[in-house]
Amino acid sequence: MLPENVTTLVKGWFTKAESDLRNIRLVLPDPDCPFDTVCFHAQQAAEKYLKGLLTFFAIGFPKTHDLEELAALVPDKAGLNLNVEELIELSQLAVVPRYPGFEDEISRDTAERAFKTAQKVKHAVLESLAREGFDLRGTPAA
Repeated sequence: MLPENVTTLVKGWFTKAESDLRNIRLVLPDPDCPFDTVCFHAQQAAEKYLKGLLTFFAIGFPKTHDLEELAALVPDKAGLNLNVEELIELSQLAVVPRYPGFEDEISRDTAERAFKTAQKVKHAVLESLAREGFDLRGTPAA
């Protein structure tokens, strides 16, 4: 059984991640949706789910937003089976388009793909924790 403070921290990561996903669900249907914002929140949600999983396994992680780097720290026994190329793309979509000078507009298709990648990360993390017997009750992720 995990110490209460670890359980609280893991659930805290997931609560914050769900807030990012909720923002996407609210804004994505809008015809004037800012797709760069969707990509940013998708990356943030995936990052927070990975950091929650690393916290569960008591694995320290650097201050980074690089999803590939975070996923590489997850132990094999977690069985995430995430697509590294999707993680790399999501990391890039969260940073590059936020700054002036980005030539290409983010399309709806790209934003929806980013959202799907974040959801894949969420489901992989939650399935891993379910196999470990982690109780998600009390979080929006439940």
